Amino acid sequence: MLRGPGLARDALRELAQTQNGLLTRHQALERLGLTAGAVDNLVARRGLVKVAHGIYRFPYLAGAEDEQFQVALLRTGDPEAALSHETALALHEISDVNPALYHVTVPTPRRVRRADNDRYVIHTQTLVPRQVTWWHQMRIVTATTAIEQCTTYGTPTYLLRQAIERGERTGAVRHDDVARLNDALEARR
Repeated sequence: MLRGPGLARDALRELAQTQNGLLTRHQALERLGLTAGAVDNLVARRGLVKVAHGIYRFPYLAGAEDEQFQVALLRTGDPEAALSHETALALHEISDVNPALYHVTVPTPRRVRRADNDRYVIHTQTLVPRQVTWWHQMRIVTATTAIEQCTTYGTPTYLLRQAIERGERTGAVRHDDVARLNDALEARR
């Protein structure tokens, strides 16, 4: 357990720095050993700023421009969560897909109960290290994995063809994977 306001602030800042300035109530309580009252007190005194249910910004850190993606990951409560499917496809900038929902993949099924659940899709898939990379300090599936996921998910064919072509051209998709991805796309017809 942390003793003293200075130690708590330092610990919160260190954790938030690794997560684009954000942290969860659960992390503050379980990982850092703060009490619920201490967290509530920090929020009341603006030492933490509420961003979403159970998610807070450490106010003196520069945050990510795309904070909503970090929120999508943190709200799952799973450190292995990764941005995925159409969300990842858009962030890799290899397709004109414009997802209306935030897609996140976790290794084990999770039920996230929040009022804003209609904005998020939680998928379950065990990802191996070669399927995950980093984007702005956030876990995200690789472009190839995103295309595979979107092929199964039902993303329009023209957007996936575009992703394969742009991905190959930019190096986001390995040349070795292009034929396999095109075959999978044809097989879903």
